[in-house]
Amino acid sequence: MKSLNLKKLSAAALLSAGILSIPAIAAVDIVKIDGSSTVYPITEAVAEEFQIATKIKVTVGVSGTGGGFKKFCRGETVISNASRPIKAKEIKKCKEAGISFIEIPVAYDALTVVVNKKNDWAKEMTTQELKKMWEPAAQGKITKWSQIRAGWPDAPLRLYGPGADSGTFDYFTEAVIEESKAIRGDFTASEDDNVLVKGVSGDKGGIAYFGLAYYEENKNLIDSVAIKNSAGKFVKPGLETVMNGSYNPLSRPLFIYLNATKAAFDPNVKKFIEFYLKHAGELSKEVGYIPFNNEEYAAITNHYKTLKTGSAYKKPEIGLSVKEILELSAASKD
Repeated sequence: MKSLNLKKLSAAALLSAGILSIPAIAAVDIVKIDGSSTVYPITEAVAEEFQIATKIKVTVGVSGTGGGFKKFCRGETVISNASRPIKAKEIKKCKEAGISFIEIPVAYDALTVVVNKKNDWAKEMTTQELKKMWEPAAQGKITKWSQIRAGWPDAPLRLYGPGADSGTFDYFTEAVIEESKAIRGDFTASEDDNVLVKGVSGDKGGIAYFGLAYYEENKNLIDSVAIKNSAGKFVKPGLETVMNGSYNPLSRPLFIYLNATKAAFDPNVKKFIEFYLKHAGELSKEVGYIPFNNEEYAAITNHYKTLKTGSAYKKPEIGLSVKEILELSAASKD
């Protein structure tokens, strides 16, 4: 008789078959989370409410999406905040460490281009103009606003943006430059979006990009720029324009990644994840992001309950719906 290869069966399948019982392991004392500065406001809001409700301690760090995955794949955290999907090399690192993960979309974000309040010319831009400004070939050459569009002033152009460990950096380069991590090197970089806000708010020639929540929190200090969409219309980021699909190509899903073993067996981690998914919609909206609809959150919760591991993304993809993400993730062989 052939023996079962338990390693190839999911935790959910083993539990339902009665082959695997929940081990009597001690719950983690602290639910440790790290990663994206963009997703941080949502997860921090959930963590605050959860700690009040349960007295279970949660810590939320901000080392950028890439930095968060490094910690996650070393087993230092149980949840990783991510403003872009996990990459193949990160999947490989997790696999080498014996860590399986569950991919959970939590809300939409509008990647927001911002300028100084005294900037009275760049009220709207095309993605081609953003590319001209940020592409590698612009380094040391494109240094004035007048070089971006005829009629704009001969004023210094100074760029502020997320660093290379940021998922927002990855998404921007993929959507605008059309090549992951391809960007000029002579800009002020920081993983802390508040540093970028401070830079642009104090620099008339400054321009930056980051998540919508940081703009909403600081719109008294900076202005957002309308971006030309696929229909040829200039559209500002916001709840309505992301939900109706008109703010493209700079709207995107945000994620949390769960350590699958902890999600299946650790009671404190399970409680936190269930609380997160129950309150993600209201709290993401509260901190300035765009919630999914109720049907989508129900489908996400069902996806989590199956404990199916893997990612929907085999390569960078712009514009996948929640339904497509869940279907591809469930079919993944990661």
